[in-house]
Amino acid sequence: MTSSIERIAEITVNKLQDIIGTDAGGRGMKNLICDGDLVKASRIFAALPAGSLVVVLTGFPCCVNESPPTETDGPPGAVALARAAVHLGHTCKIVTDECNEAVFQAAIDDEKWGEGGKLELQVFSATKDEDNRLQALAKDCDLVIACERAGPGEDGNCYTMRGINMNERNIIAPLHKIIQYASPTKFLAVGDGGNEMGMGKVIDKIKKHIPKGDQIGCIVAADHLVAASVSNWGGYAVAAGAAVMQAAKESSSKEEMKTKVAEWVEKCVPTEQEEIDLLNRCVAKGCRDGVSGKVEATVDGMPLATSLKCLRDLREAALSLGE
Repeated sequence: MTSSIERIAEITVNKLQDIIGTDAGGRGMKNLICDGDLVKASRIFAALPAGSLVVVLTGFPCCVNESPPTETDGPPGAVALARAAVHLGHTCKIVTDECNEAVFQAAIDDEKWGEGGKLELQVFSATKDEDNRLQALAKDCDLVIACERAGPGEDGNCYTMRGINMNERNIIAPLHKIIQYASPTKFLAVGDGGNEMGMGKVIDKIKKHIPKGDQIGCIVAADHLVAASVSNWGGYAVAAGAAVMQAAKESSSKEEMKTKVAEWVEKCVPTEQEEIDLLNRCVAKGCRDGVSGKVEATVDGMPLATSLKCLRDLREAALSLGE
């Protein structure tokens, strides 16, 4: 990769951060953006040796009075990351709580690219001691990515944005331990509110800018943190960023890179119709909008069209190399 190609890749991926970092939900997430971290995360993802194991931690069961308590922000982003991992030549394990199993199984059921053992869903109990399983998974993984994964605050409990303690409902498995057990394996994270795994990197900003930040702020820090208006959007952006970086590795000119990036975006980044289908499968299993609480294909209180526009903008920015 020449220095000019590398620069084009960086400019393109920074454009992706601009798209996802508008604070569309009005939560104050712009204050949590770590400049350059999406570039670094995308580069790490694309640089993994062939045949690596990528672990995607996800699941935010914030609809605590419902069954399942799973929200629509999380499954699409996590599956986009898994898709990118598989197409980049790796195996992927999506890891979540037992209470989220039906929704995430529905999310991956029709994803043909995950066949042949390339994609696996693993669930962990909130009440049983499964520490040995967590340690075994951590020992085998080559990269950990969290996408909209509930993370512990300073008191050890995971909270919703409204300050509801999810641990008291016995629905949160201690997946954050994987980060400790997997160290020094790189840990990338995507979040939008401050209470997700990885946000410990900006905990002081969470306390300053996010409502209830002292209580809900997650203390588990990522190596590289991607803050987005909606975590699904961050998942799309990391997948698109990895596609751009992979194309750059294979290119010696801008024209060649345009061809390569078109190939990799098609492989790594879902289409709008694929996301509509995925969300409909999740909703059919009782998945809810985490803001409205309704069983519908909306995300964080925003119409599905808003998420689809973001996905479209991300694909176009990647394909145009940020121009």
